[in-house]
Amino acid sequence: MKYIGAHVSISGGVFKAPMNAFDIGAKAFAMFTKNQRRWESKPYSIEEVQMFKDNLERMNYKPKVVLPHDGYLINLGNPDNEKHNQSLEAFIDEAKRVELLGLELLNFHPGSHLNEIDELDCLEKIAKSINEAIKATERVRFVIETTAGQGTNLGYKFEQIAKIIKNVDVKDRVGVCIDTCHIYAAGYDISSVEGYNETFMEFESLIGFDKLMGVHLNDSKSKLNSRVDRHHSIGKGFLGEEFFIRFMNDPRFDDIPIVLETIDETIWKDEINYLYSLIKE
Repeated sequence: MKYIGAHVSISGGVFKAPMNAFDIGAKAFAMFTKNQRRWESKPYSIEEVQMFKDNLERMNYKPKVVLPHDGYLINLGNPDNEKHNQSLEAFIDEAKRVELLGLELLNFHPGSHLNEIDELDCLEKIAKSINEAIKATERVRFVIETTAGQGTNLGYKFEQIAKIIKNVDVKDRVGVCIDTCHIYAAGYDISSVEGYNETFMEFESLIGFDKLMGVHLNDSKSKLNSRVDRHHSIGKGFLGEEFFIRFMNDPRFDDIPIVLETIDETIWKDEINYLYSLIKE
């Protein structure tokens, strides 16, 4: 079964996210655990945590279909030790918030080398950061998102993500989120049948679908291999309708949260319905 949803707002309180997802007919959802553009936020109150859990249960969402995303300021590959430590501290705080809410996953962009350290050193630094976060938490699984490779961001090649995972000590606490816009912009031509098949054969070979814990399902305004991160509405970009038909009928993407981050939130409900309509009997 496909669990399709969107990245919904937590404006007014994190406990509102399940209701916002339910309102658009989502079967899964993503959210931030706090303000994504600030380093610190006040701790959750006991009441806030309970309200979130109550709403999650009332709207019939299991923790496995919720894919929280960490804040935009965090860079686990930052070569500056002081700034890296600030990122790691914020990352661990995010993970602890996930656990407080009774959730299981934390999605994040791996990090950037900022043209100041070697790529391999940066990948190792990211893996060490994940190891520290694992030690500081009990059960949350850390979900590395594929990137478009814009600027100095790493994670735009499956080999890079595989290297991070190789250096994570507790393998069952780490996984991957494929962003369809990002991998296309990074050079994986999933818009064609041949490219689609080759891309996911490579993913299986280097990482494995057993590590796939989520998908960000977006069309792309950016051209193939442009290394530019620009999402588009479903079927309106370079991926096109045929890609989404293939994806929605591919069982390798069943039973994980599939989240829209498309550019027009007013049509998310329509996009969700459209995607389900593509499933062949």
